[in-house]
Amino acid sequence: MNTPVIGVLALQGDVREHLIALAAADAVARPVRRPEELAEVDGLVLPGGESTTISKLAVLFGVMEPLRARVRAGMPVYGTCAGMIMLADKILDPRSGQETIGGIDMIVRRNAFGRQNESFEAALDVRGIEGDPVEGVFIRAPWVESVGARTEVLAEHGGHIVAVRQGNALATSFHPELTGDHRVHALFVDMVRASRAAESL
Repeated sequence: MNTPVIGVLALQGDVREHLIALAAADAVARPVRRPEELAEVDGLVLPGGESTTISKLAVLFGVMEPLRARVRAGMPVYGTCAGMIMLADKILDPRSGQETIGGIDMIVRRNAFGRQNESFEAALDVRGIEGDPVEGVFIRAPWVESVGARTEVLAEHGGHIVAVRQGNALATSFHPELTGDHRVHALFVDMVRASRAAESL
């Protein structure tokens, strides 16, 4: 049984919901705060929360540089909402001192869908996910302004890109972990399994 160990960056944000969703998608799920914990996982989820806070805490906990190195080396990574911002090679309107991990050739606009009180849900057709549309929960969500040639667009809403993939990196503007539908997490778990299989060849 190829059960991957997948971490959730547990510095800030909705960590618990991702741990539950990953376990439901047949992964061993662990919180990750420190470099030694990062070294023990096969893949990593970057949760929603406040991207500036997460980036500053990642530097403070000494995990930012090891994270960048592992993403560059091909570790599978999935970012939701703030996590999407963290995976962008460029942020359109960064806050002072805000850093990203990078890994996806895209430009992201923070809080593009509006404030907290403008949160909404939408049914989304996501490439690579069979069956009914995915229910996306958008909370102060970013959108992707543009992508590079190597980045695949997986979903759009209202003419804006809300899900992308580049190699082993996956990102969504929305929060699938809040809906009880674990298909996006299952897609990521499959990505981690495929990456492990390729490494063992």
